Amino acid sequence: MMNKLLFKHIDNSALIVFRIIFGALIFLESIGAIFTGWIRRTLVEPEFTFNFIGFDFLQTIQGEWMYIHYVIMGICGLFVMVGYKYRISMLTFTLLWATTYFMQKSSYNNHYYFLMILSAIMVFLPANTYASIDVKQNPSIKSISMPNWCRLVFILQLFILYSYASIAKMYPDWLDLTVPELLMKSKKHYFLVGNVLQQKFVHYLVAYGGILFDGLIIPLLLWKRTRKVAFFASIFFHLFNSFIFQVGIFPYLSLAFAVFFFEPKVIQKLFLKRKPLYSEEKIEIPSHATIFKSLFVLYFAIQIALPLRQHFIQDNVLWTEEGHRLSWRMMLRSKSANTSFSIVDKATQVKTQVKLEDYLTKKQIRSVSSKPDVMWQFAQRLKSVYAEKGMDIEVYVKAYVNVNGRPSKPFIDSKVDLANEKWSPFKHHDWILPSNLD
Repeated sequence: MMNKLLFKHIDNSALIVFRIIFGALIFLESIGAIFTGWIRRTLVEPEFTFNFIGFDFLQTIQGEWMYIHYVIMGICGLFVMVGYKYRISMLTFTLLWATTYFMQKSSYNNHYYFLMILSAIMVFLPANTYASIDVKQNPSIKSISMPNWCRLVFILQLFILYSYASIAKMYPDWLDLTVPELLMKSKKHYFLVGNVLQQKFVHYLVAYGGILFDGLIIPLLLWKRTRKVAFFASIFFHLFNSFIFQVGIFPYLSLAFAVFFFEPKVIQKLFLKRKPLYSEEKIEIPSHATIFKSLFVLYFAIQIALPLRQHFIQDNVLWTEEGHRLSWRMMLRSKSANTSFSIVDKATQVKTQVKLEDYLTKKQIRSVSSKPDVMWQFAQRLKSVYAEKGMDIEVYVKAYVNVNGRPSKPFIDSKVDLANEKWSPFKHHDWILPSNLD
């Protein structure tokens, strides 16, 4: 049964078309980061970046060279699009994008994470076996079919992403419109539509439309009777997100996935009219099938497990942020904070207030004000900076945070020296004060 599910060959038109679109999108993402100033603000101007904990070595490549880094990614995108040195180009892009992802958290969002794992998946797919320069240079790799797992991997990944995104929205502050209202309030300045976005019906559309779309879109696309309606709903949903929330290539990437839900004949007729349509449905079991099946199951087990870890960590993830990343929790809360850092020289016991702007950009200050792991990292940074001056210091934080418009509450135990605390990615840290969130 599993052999048939994974290794039955199907027409590969969808994968070929997706490769072309994907290559174009990652090219635009890479070059766009240069011309919009994102690289300058995020990876060049800061003295250091808040990398994922454990990836401190990536600090060594921060700076002006990141422009070259992104140019190379853009070139890889073009090569993927035309199918030139596909696997090398795709692998190179994946490694460079993963480097960017792990070296900074100030601009973190789930879309960057999704692009990283999607790029890694694309490395292993036979996406260059038709309509590619690779085929012209090596006709022996030409093929009009692919194993069914090449389609299934996208469907399962999207189902996990959207399902968790839908479930995460089912909490009081989303259901009573608190969060949608706050999100739309931040868009009040938008030309023409700003006032429309403040209307109650828009908040209901965002709140309940978001839950329904995320929860139902994959089943509706899979069912032939509802596929076209679901696709047109996707167009509206993703273009709305693109315009209102400005989330880069993700909305267009999401629309591109539609090619895996329509019948191969439809995709072939629309985009690859000269390509023969494969219809034999042969089952070709590779010699490494057992290993492949084990890795396939393990990968998706991890994808299912990662978003669940928040339920095994004390307190509310909206408050602690512990278990937030890698969990498809998208635009679920609004936070503001009033935070200050102070250092104490252990030798003299002299206490000094830290001027955050001397070390951090405005964007980094927003992160360090409300995210515990970033606070901890900044404390380690201060300890390192002062150690170079021959001083051994303690670092204390006073923070008052509000979540979703609630009154501000103390966030961090101001008596704990964060410079000498350890960080654990899978457990609660007691220096984060209780939330008392409903």
